[in-house]
Amino acid sequence: MLAMFRRGLFYTFLSIYFLTFLHLTITETTLYATLPMIVSVIFQNFVWGPLSDKLQRRRTLIILGEILAGIGTILVWLVHYAISDLYIAGYVIIIGLMIVEIFWSMSNIAWSALISDLYPSSERSKIMGRLTGLGGIGRILGISIGGILYNYGFGFREGPLFIVAALVMFISTFPMLLTSEGGIHHQVEINEKDNELNNSGNEFYKNIFIIFIISLLLINFGRNSISVPYSQYLNLETGFAADSIMISWIANTRSISVLLIGFSAAFLSKKLGHSRTLILGSLIAISALIITAVATDLSIIFLGSFLIGTGEVIIYASSYAIASNLIPEEIRARLFGVYNTTFFLSWGLACTLISGPMIDALLSAGVLKTLAYQAAFLLGALITLFGLVIFISLEIILSIKKKARSKNNVI
Repeated sequence: MLAMFRRGLFYTFLSIYFLTFLHLTITETTLYATLPMIVSVIFQNFVWGPLSDKLQRRRTLIILGEILAGIGTILVWLVHYAISDLYIAGYVIIIGLMIVEIFWSMSNIAWSALISDLYPSSERSKIMGRLTGLGGIGRILGISIGGILYNYGFGFREGPLFIVAALVMFISTFPMLLTSEGGIHHQVEINEKDNELNNSGNEFYKNIFIIFIISLLLINFGRNSISVPYSQYLNLETGFAADSIMISWIANTRSISVLLIGFSAAFLSKKLGHSRTLILGSLIAISALIITAVATDLSIIFLGSFLIGTGEVIIYASSYAIASNLIPEEIRARLFGVYNTTFFLSWGLACTLISGPMIDALLSAGVLKTLAYQAAFLLGALITLFGLVIFISLEIILSIKKKARSKNNVI
């Protein structure tokens, strides 16, 4: 809850600050998410993941990562505030967040492995859904407070949003003191019958995991390609001209859906299975992007925001359950680093490579601002659809193989 409070407070309005106050281009505004996430992925996969598996210490890395990231966040504000050239100050924030992410990625990889350490396969989807739902409460509070502060001039330049975000990082370490250290010696017994992709042969598992990661990467890249331009789109004077308070209400509609749907994720997985639940979440995400692109009224934007949150939590919970079933426990942190890559890179890189350049190019060609953003949203829906098609194809192949194996066993 504290982590999502901080993210909602800090990141919801950062792209607007970059665009309207520091005067970066739309593509440049995406760099605050892209470059730090690239750093996060590198350190999760090649430093903290292997270190966590070697030491089998999860809680220690979480606490250490949050403290160091909090200190780094305050330093980023101080350095950026000391620079009078606003354009350069924007890049100071971007570079500073890259350094912060080196330490924060410790926490991200450790808690991903910790959940699988402490809960059996049959419980993981439910736990992730509930945690995401509870995170929705924190996000609602963070976005609301952030919107008020930003609207009344207490935003990034003078430091309030940086300082509050850092303080929340420090506070979030206290609950972790009551948590188990985790690691393989805390590994619970996994019920193999819950593993929908239970197949023999390490090479077979490896191939399934690779294809699954590719499909999930496209799904996440598509639906998150609007993450940075979204608030800019709502703020357009030629569009909805939403101020920071209205944007916070729209963003909180998404948080409310995360809160509500998060507690029903386990029910969906139980009734439909993890794979079908992931397909459902992806279809909802595609619908949300299309609805947002064609909306002509704010009420439709609110509906789209609700569906964005719904698809997000369903995809998150079901994909985590599938990944946890595929990943061997002895290299859990390392492969969860690969899994996390599909989410972390999508929050920034998708914007830098897809939506940002597309919007800038269309604007340069004389296309209306609203149409340029809407075209980017529709492209995101198409990319999500490609990822879904790959995942459905994987499911069909697995189903055929399973039937063939059952027939051979009967014979």
